[in-house]
Amino acid sequence: MREELESILTDMETLSPSELPDLIGDLARVSAMAMARLRMPDVIPHQTPAPDSLLDVREAAATLGVSVGYVYRHHQEEPFRSFVKPFGRKLLFSRQGIQDYLSGNKRRRS
Repeated sequence: MREELESILTDMETLSPSELPDLIGDLARVSAMAMARLRMPDVIPHQTPAPDSLLDVREAAATLGVSVGYVYRHHQEEPFRSFVKPFGRKLLFSRQGIQDYLSGNKRRRS
């Protein structure tokens, strides 16, 4: 049994008979809410976003459609600066940051 329910059982033993109808009503409300959740579609209420991954310079260049040299030359400028993560002498790039940048700056192709 869940720990939370064990404390309710302990409290039930000490309640006076006049307090039991309120407890039964509270338990019925909790039960109804649980039943309603079972009937709802499978939606995770507090879904956490997928963790971001880091790309090396080659992967970032390929994703952006530019050369590796271009990335090295411009990594301290916008928009790169917003998603570059220096790691010692290496440059790593946020995959999500690049995707956000690309989705906000789509160009029409003819």
